[in-house]
Amino acid sequence: MPGEPLSAEESWNLLSSRALGRLVACVEGYPEIFPVNFVVQHRTVLFRTAEFATKLFTVVQNARVVFEADDHNIADGWSVIVKGVAQVLNTDAEVQEAERAQLLPWTEGPKPRFVRVHPDEISGRRFRFGPTAATE
Repeated sequence: MPGEPLSAEESWNLLSSRALGRLVACVEGYPEIFPVNFVVQHRTVLFRTAEFATKLFTVVQNARVVFEADDHNIADGWSVIVKGVAQVLNTDAEVQEAERAQLLPWTEGPKPRFVRVHPDEISGRRFRFGPTAATE
């Protein structure tokens, strides 16, 4: 597989440097991709959603999810993937802890619900672009 594998530590550090990622979940037997703004808190992925959003219903029905974030420039790029279980936060203690992350909604409208992805696995790769990368 192309690209240089990243350690778990490098993967968490890179993931922590981004604010936008993609939640992948199964909806009616098909994979769906939801762009979400997020933060890393205690080596979990935390995002907000609306009370009656498709994302919320999706993770309630099927908690096994994949989360991906990446970045690139002209010379190189990286991608980090988290496979895990999504949990809708319901208790006062869980919500208060999530609020300490100061994650603001990305789009208009209320996003009162927090979802935390607890990782089973994290993996990352760094890629180099350009003609020298193709010949190696």
